[in-house]
Amino acid sequence: MGEEAPVTLDNCQLGRDVQLKGGYFAGSVFLDRVSYGSGAHVRPGTIMEEKSSAAHSVGLKQTVLFPFVTLGSIINFCDCLMSGGTGSKNHSEVGSSYIHFNFTPNQDKATASLLGDVPRGVMLEQESIFLGGQGGLVGPARLAFGTVTAAGVICRKDILEEGLLYTGDSFTGDSGGSGYLRPFRKGVYMGLSRILSNNLYYLGNLRALYVWYKVVRSRWASGDAIQEACCEGAIAALQLIMNERRQRLAKLIDIVRDDSKNSTIGQDSPAEDTFGYKNCETQFQVVDTFERLTESWTQLFAAPQWSGGSADQEQRDIFMDNWDKILPSTSYLEAISGLSQEARAAGTAWLQSIVDETVE
Repeated sequence: MGEEAPVTLDNCQLGRDVQLKGGYFAGSVFLDRVSYGSGAHVRPGTIMEEKSSAAHSVGLKQTVLFPFVTLGSIINFCDCLMSGGTGSKNHSEVGSSYIHFNFTPNQDKATASLLGDVPRGVMLEQESIFLGGQGGLVGPARLAFGTVTAAGVICRKDILEEGLLYTGDSFTGDSGGSGYLRPFRKGVYMGLSRILSNNLYYLGNLRALYVWYKVVRSRWASGDAIQEACCEGAIAALQLIMNERRQRLAKLIDIVRDDSKNSTIGQDSPAEDTFGYKNCETQFQVVDTFERLTESWTQLFAAPQWSGGSADQEQRDIFMDNWDKILPSTSYLEAISGLSQEARAAGTAWLQSIVDETVE
């Protein structure tokens, strides 16, 4: 048995600490600390080197993945060799729902694709390759180290110059075609202010839901052991999600901060026009904004602030007065349905003030 589902192993070699969580594996080699999700279909000739991984529902055949290469979920990636990357934090990756097209209308499979190469790839010092999800690669193809393909794009060409972003003709609505290529630099983001803003809105809404469970749903669940346990589980899960989102956002800011310190982009130079990104001054401003926010988050997300910190307490009180009057009801859904329009409006205003407090 695998960790998630039954596993069939047929003539495979496994290194240390390999995790095959469910599926069929035949005639393949998995070196130390490979991880593979459930729903696997791995056929002979596959080699996964150290710390490479695949999520659930991934099909491979005669595929070679160098160390740290990561495959998302629901992928068909047969007849490929993929290298690139220097470690777990800088690895080549294939996004979810990706396919390598390896069979032609002429009924042949002379279609193997080379992503990176062996002579330099084995040294683990080259730029990583990133293939955006819901996309595809038509073999046989060659992609240079540092290649990035946009999500939803089918690549029908070789990309032999390193460090290029391939968008297909996505700006004109054609996912294939001759394609559009532009230089790509890690750590330089388009629309960084939007990324920060959307992350804060997401965090704010999570915090509002956390308060809703802690203050509203917990009062409805009181006295019912099953519902109390479910409510406590949801609160713990929301804490986990909020911590994860904050950590991920902090990691992004670290990337931007480190890159901006060493970058000439944003100065009055040809590089700015070449890359077409907003200048580094803007990136520094976003970093400063984030750092000021983190100073207030310690209190904002502290456990005692279950009522929503300095959020709209008047609207909270109006809502809770109505909520207490309607309890107990036979079900949570009936309790919500029984609220007056005044109570609904007050509850919405209260929760929105929690979102606004987080974003501001």
